[in-house]
Amino acid sequence: MHAAPDPDKPWQGELFQYALDRRHNPDTALPPASNRTLVAHRELMALPVEARRAVVTSDGGAEWLAAAGMTWEALAGWLQGPMDKEAWEAVIPSMGAMALVRNLRNFDQAGVSDEVAAQVAARISDPAQVARSRQFPFRYLAAYPHAPSLRWAYPLEQALGHSPANVPALPGRTLVLVDRSGSMFWSRLSDCSELNRADAAAIFGTALALRAADADLVQFGTDSREISFRRGESMPKVLERFADLGGTNTTEAVRRHYREHDRVLIVTDEQHAPSHHGDPTGQVPADVPVYTWNLAGYRAGHGPSGKANRHTFGGLSDAAFRMVPLLESARDADWPWAA
Repeated sequence: MHAAPDPDKPWQGELFQYALDRRHNPDTALPPASNRTLVAHRELMALPVEARRAVVTSDGGAEWLAAAGMTWEALAGWLQGPMDKEAWEAVIPSMGAMALVRNLRNFDQAGVSDEVAAQVAARISDPAQVARSRQFPFRYLAAYPHAPSLRWAYPLEQALGHSPANVPALPGRTLVLVDRSGSMFWSRLSDCSELNRADAAAIFGTALALRAADADLVQFGTDSREISFRRGESMPKVLERFADLGGTNTTEAVRRHYREHDRVLIVTDEQHAPSHHGDPTGQVPADVPVYTWNLAGYRAGHGPSGKANRHTFGGLSDAAFRMVPLLESARDADWPWAA
């Protein structure tokens, strides 16, 4: 059984037929003439290997690659040669914003010109491009250590500043507690990340606080301190206010800063000092949700989880930003006619 084309979209029939032809007769299948992208792509793929680099470096090379829908990954294999300055400069105009961010180091290593680099910088720092990419702050901050050239520093800082707009805005009053104890600085967030747990926690907490309707942002360790910020303030500026605070007195931090908030978010490795007052989550009324992100994955946690408004998540990724709205929308769900 195969998909049937939409009667109102006659081009689908041709496309489906071509897909079937390519599967069963890949050497002779011809793309529909009405689909310019597929036609251009087939023409490129038909070129002999020795002629391909000349096409890329020609005056219309960038336009040809774009017309054929050639991605940078596909280009590398198609050329069967190095992705040098000319190859990158030809494909950069058709690359998406996040593909550009991921390849900043490659651009530097290939020697991409300052003129093209300026175009890249303008695109990755454009607020509309950042919003369209739907990327969260981690992506931009993680790019810093991989892009040593100073020409990328300011554009990445701008993109990082725009990225909280992609973070869900929490209603009501929110207390965000960020663990800045010594153990948070020891390890990277994951094998695939250059960020340590302390910095990842600070990014996550700051992004949520900047977007929330009314948030208190607190860093804690042996002691705890409130992080001042203004709504709409640059995220990098707020991140500069975090410090290394030694031990982990989570319970005292919650007791000191909880003031009838609607929810409490704790970003930590869940190493914490015992307290005669009890566990950190016990300092918050049972009807107020407490969300803990355990960045280390230790088996023993600092409080109960999985029931009665107590939730713990392992690790930290872009998906973490959506967890609170998802859980609270389920909790607050009502019949459609009860609005």
